[in-house]
Amino acid sequence: MPFGLLASAASGLLLTACSSVPGVSSLSHSLFGAGAPAPMTGSIGTVVADEPQAALVGHDVLARGGNAVDAATATAIALGVTLPSRASMGGGGACLISQPGKPAESIAFLPAAGTSAGGDRPASTPSMFRGLYLMQLHYGTVDFNDLITPSLDLASDGVTVSRALAADLKAVRMALLADETARATFGRGETGTLAAGDTLVQPQLAGFLERIRTAGVGDLYNGALADVYTTAAQKAGGGLNDEDLRKTLPVQSLALTTREGGLEADFLAPPADGGLGAAIRYTTGAAAQGAVAAWRSSGQTSIGAAQEALSHGRASGGSLPALPASTSFVVTDRASLSVACALSENNLFGTGRVAGSTGVVLGASPKNAPRPLLSAAILRDRQALRAVIAASGQNEAADAVGDAARAAAHGSEASHSGAGRVNEILCHAGDACRGITDPRGGGLSAGTTNETNR
Repeated sequence: MPFGLLASAASGLLLTACSSVPGVSSLSHSLFGAGAPAPMTGSIGTVVADEPQAALVGHDVLARGGNAVDAATATAIALGVTLPSRASMGGGGACLISQPGKPAESIAFLPAAGTSAGGDRPASTPSMFRGLYLMQLHYGTVDFNDLITPSLDLASDGVTVSRALAADLKAVRMALLADETARATFGRGETGTLAAGDTLVQPQLAGFLERIRTAGVGDLYNGALADVYTTAAQKAGGGLNDEDLRKTLPVQSLALTTREGGLEADFLAPPADGGLGAAIRYTTGAAAQGAVAAWRSSGQTSIGAAQEALSHGRASGGSLPALPASTSFVVTDRASLSVACALSENNLFGTGRVAGSTGVVLGASPKNAPRPLLSAAILRDRQALRAVIAASGQNEAADAVGDAARAAAHGSEASHSGAGRVNEILCHAGDACRGITDPRGGGLSAGTTNETNR
């Protein structure tokens, strides 16, 4: 299948989003619930994320026989429940996927602006599910609906508010409490928001996830759920319509690649242009922000132009405005399939409003804010996995990934000294891979031995 904007066959599958797809392998059992297998033992892989409960969801998928893409899909959906300040179902992101012996690929599912006039808080299109569905369709091994189940349970039964979510709630407390639906979900008393250790229950979001699990992802983009979502978004001042959702398509391409000796480094490709910034930082040491500023001002968008810019080491002294918040995670499995993702809703808690009965935090329109720097990298040494890296940190995310990749190329871990927050998995010949999350945050590395952040 050719790369670029989705080929017609894949587009058709995304529009219908059936729960099972001919030609896509699946396990002969359900991952969760009745008939679920006992967790596997031994080396199963690692998940590292900014939010512990989401990392454990991904690790459980690995333990039950899913591969790294299955685990990454489940982790991303779980982050929409446990860290809705940065990974709402109303936002999007980008993922880098690398398989041994095959070219790495990049899938960008960036939120787009709505086209309806009016609305005091313009929202973005909900790109998350379509991007994850495409990724899991091409690389996953289990039924997509199985990967929704853990998050549905978390939303229904409640999750413990993590340090990361509590900090985000505190940062936007007054704006969030101004919206009645958001206040009902995240409020605590008359003037406060939930704090670390509190329980967050999201029954409306659970209902939204149940609808997608039973009706398919396509229902959100081309069915009755699309009508529900856009109507709720309009009432919340979001200005979305059904056509906006139908046109929400992810972009799949080859990754940006650079090679030196036997070491290959792959990075997210545009439109996730933080990958270009990180790649130039990795190859030249120049500022990633400057490289991205030059790229954005050039008006170029093609993968070929980005690869050429990387090959020539083009950098710039330009700068970017304050960029939106994001979150990141990385996953490997026992077969060395690797995934690195960055997610965003174009602002902390997006528009600060919830799409009515869906319980989804509406992402902010990119018309009103600059694009986030979504950045990730995967390094392989003669096909052996060396490192899987992703970062958040707004303006510093791409520089953090580039610096972490430079360190990994020399056998070291990220310094965790700048504003960027790095999640990484490092592998050395003869040793088991180990996950490392930024010690300044509250993330978790969930590996074979359930290792925690250092």
